[in-house]
Parts: sequence; structure tokens; C-alpha cells
Amino acid sequence: MSMYGRDPWGGPLEIHGGTDSATDDDRSRNLQDLDRAALSRQLDETQQSWLLGPTETKKKKKYVDLGCIIVSRKIFLWTVGAIAVAAFLTGFITLIVKTVPRHHHKAPPPDNYTLALRKALMFFNAQRSGKLPKHNNVSWRGNSCLQDGKGPGVSAAIKDLVGGYYDAGDAIKFNFPQSFALTMLSWSVIEYSAKYEAAGELAHVKDIIKWGTDYLLKTFNSTADTIDTLAAQVGSGDTSAGSTTPNDHYCWTRPEDIDYDRPVIPCSSCSDLAAEMAAALASASIVFKDNKAYSQKLVHGATTLFKFSRDRRGRYSPRGTEASTFYNSTSYWDEFVWGGTWMYFAT
Repeated sequence: MSMYGRDPWGGPLEIHGGTDSATDDDRSRNLQDLDRAALSRQLDETQQSWLLGPTETKKKKKYVDLGCIIVSRKIFLWTVGAIAVAAFLTGFITLIVKTVPRHHHKAPPPDNYTLALRKALMFFNAQRSGKLPKHNNVSWRGNSCLQDGKGPGVSAAIKDLVGGYYDAGDAIKFNFPQSFALTMLSWSVIEYSAKYEAAGELAHVKDIIKWGTDYLLKTFNSTADTIDTLAAQVGSGDTSAGSTTPNDHYCWTRPEDIDYDRPVIPCSSCSDLAAEMAAALASASIVFKDNKAYSQKLVHGATTLFKFSRDRRGRYSPRGTEASTFYNSTSYWDEFVWGGTWMYFAT
């Protein structure tokens, strides 16, 4: 059965009944085939946009949240990279340093001049009087003559004469040769400090000088500008006329075992001795110029001694004295020149 109607656009309108139902499946299959064919073709961008619609692009965050602070992502990445590179380089360099073999060169043996210098300086360590420091390198020497200057007849300005150097095999302390020895040591340091340092003896020789200058400062009132006396000698060696009085020549014993009185010989008119002592303190002040306070103390003491030598003229070893027997002096003019020269350099 078929029905015909009028097409509004001028054509016939045919309506099929149930007899055409068998062909509907065929048409459905044909449509599916068309759909698969359509899907198998590659769609252009316009068609894809119809099907998928607009896509949203995710933007990378510009900042990194570290919890306590927020930093730029770029800075964060650069920082992490720099730390990683630095750690790598540090580890690499450490690995190289640890694995490269090291060659240790033994120090050359000291030359004969260095050995001679060390033995000469050791002589001063062996001659030290007083309470010895722990670093004194003569093991068989100990503290000695700790009562020097504490006996009767000593000036009130001089209360302690412990320290200094013994003169020779005996235990007498003479200021005159001791001052000259200290001046020569100071002069050698001033001229050859680099050589002393190269030999490893600079600190040692400066310690030797200071041990002597500390003692010389005790032998007079070093804080005063003017003095009228000083201690010229500690101990006695007079054995003339068969004297049996215990002293440093009658009793040949170790300084550590001395138990007899040691007299102090003062001097109130001794230009040669005072000028020699001034030279010792003035030259040492140059050696210790890196220690401003001590250097100025030495300069002040030297100035006081030199003034004393000029004001109270006389020889320290007049005829008949013990000093004339051991270290006689014939005049004081050469000591004026010697002391004045070192005063000039020091001031």
C-alpha cells in the first residue's frame, strides 16, 4: 500500500507502509558504513574544533612555594643548579687532592754555621741565673741564687737582683761584661734578623737578650729619671791573703747548691759601667720595637743610665777593688761614645 501526498516544493510525497520495513535495516547498515567511512578520513582543524571544542592550555606557575617563602621559579631553578654544580666541583676537586700522591721532601740538615750558632746560644742558657723557664734547653741546669739582692747593705731602690747571667765557670754576675755581650747580641739581631729566622733561632736569641735586659733594669731604679747609685756586681771572688770566706771562687760548686751569702757591690760614680749598660738597653730597644711598651721601658732606662754616667763621672774599677782584678777599666770616654751612639739610634 502506498500513499501519495503533495510535496510543498512541487514533488510527490510518498509514504510507504509496512511492506518497506525490510529495507530499513539495509539503510541503517548503509548509514553505519557511511559513518565509519567519515571517521576514517582525517579531519581538518575546523572539523576537529566542531567535535572537540576549544582546548584549555595549562600555564606553568611562575613562583615556587617553599613553605616559609615564595620565590621565583626561575631563581629557584638557577639556585638549585648552582648548588648542584658547586657540590660536584667540590667533590671532584677533593677526590683529585685525596688521590694524587704527595711527595714529602725532608728538610736539609743544618749547615755547620747553624750548628755553631745554636751551640753559642746554648752557652747563654747554661749561664742563666734565677728561676729558669721550662723551655730552657740545658736539662742539667736548675733554679739558683733566688736570694740575690735580698741581703743587708742593698739600696732601698733595689729589692730584687734575681736573674741575669753568670760570668764564667763561677757564679759572679758582673754588669760590665754582661752589658757588652747583650749589646753585641742585639746588634747581631738588628743586622741579621732574617738569618736568625732562617736558622730558627730568632725567637731564641730575643729571649736570651730579654733575660739579660730584664736583669739590668733591676740593678737600678729604672722608673726614675735621675739616680745616684746602681748595683755593679752580685757575688764575690776575692781569695787574696788566704781568705777562707765562702764565695764564688773559694767554693767551686754548682750554682744550684750555693747556700752562702752573696754580697751586692754598689757603685755611685761609674761612668764607664753606666754608659755600657745604657748601650745594652738602647740597642735592645731596637730589637724589641715590635713590643712598644717594653721598647719604651728600655729607652727610658737607657736615658736614665746615660744621664747618670755623664753627671757622676768616675771609673767603676778604681785600684784595689774587686772589679779591677777581674774586669778593669782604664777610662770612660770610649763608653761615652759607645753608649751615646746606641742612644742616638734608639731615640
